[in-house]
Amino acid sequence: MKNLHDRLRSRGASALTDEELLALLIESDDDNRDPKGIAGKLLHSCGSLAQIAHTDLSRLRMSEGLGLRRAERLALAAEYGRRVARSTSRDVECITSDSDVARVMRPIFEGMTHEECWALYLTSSNRLLERQRVSQGGVQSTVVDHRIIVKRALELLSTQIILVHNHPSGAAEPSAADKTLTRKLKDAAALFDIKLLDHIIISSEGNFSFLRDGLM
Repeated sequence: MKNLHDRLRSRGASALTDEELLALLIESDDDNRDPKGIAGKLLHSCGSLAQIAHTDLSRLRMSEGLGLRRAERLALAAEYGRRVARSTSRDVECITSDSDVARVMRPIFEGMTHEECWALYLTSSNRLLERQRVSQGGVQSTVVDHRIIVKRALELLSTQIILVHNHPSGAAEPSAADKTLTRKLKDAAALFDIKLLDHIIISSEGNFSFLRDGLM
């Protein structure tokens, strides 16, 4: 493990692989096993760092014999990362592209196993007024009431909306229901001179923009 500590000090944490980073986090003087070996097995059983971050503490402590202290250490590290990511995403005040939307929303969706739909409310100059979760569903779908989205836009005096939801299954391609929701929300918002700028789907495989792909 000494070479990992040396690389951490000389090149920074970004130079470490997922397995090496995890090994340093779970290293313990009370365990004679190789931390890299434990880290590799943990990554294999959970699938990714993101899945480890969303694993229940009681289950995590039993994984590869980690124990409570090391499981707590991983849970704290995961929550620290999430809070830093959310804090960074709040620094984006103006939304000018689907990349900005992904930067704001991906930290929220990362590792999520169910669908959520959010609305971003903007001013006419694209300044972000508020982001709000408007629906939470299952693995493959979520039900969204477009009237609630428009109502909140009127309360905020927002003139532009961007709809965003995740696809936990991996594929970012829109479903027929996604297309129907986009059309209904666009038409409902237009009645109040509110513009639906885009509907963006975020997944582990990438992002899909209705605007970019000519579906708006």
